[in-house]
Amino acid sequence: SSPQPKTHSDVMTMLTAKVAARTAAAAARTTARDGQRRGIINYLTNYPDKVMEVKKIQQLGGVKQGEANPTWLKQQGDQAVNIAGCVLCAFAFLQYTSGVYKLATNSGKMD
Repeated sequence: SSPQPKTHSDVMTMLTAKVAARTAAAAARTTARDGQRRGIINYLTNYPDKVMEVKKIQQLGGVKQGEANPTWLKQQGDQAVNIAGCVLCAFAFLQYTSGVYKLATNSGKMD
């Protein structure tokens, strides 16, 4: 026979262990019965694969065309993204140039 618990703490530990075991067993039965509910995981796992469609667009007309037909301008929307990137880079360069000029000439202070 097992030794009897001597303190209140020992009794609570034993009760907690029994309750935890029963709760885990009940949860396992529920999951096994109802199946998993994976939400976002199922969405990402079952997301349609469009790799081959994009590959056909990228390889249209060959892949060694260089400057005449670059791959970074072949897909729909590529031109708009590239224009936006160029505009942002130009704005950043102008801001940088303006800041360097103001530092060099000691102008543009807020007095």
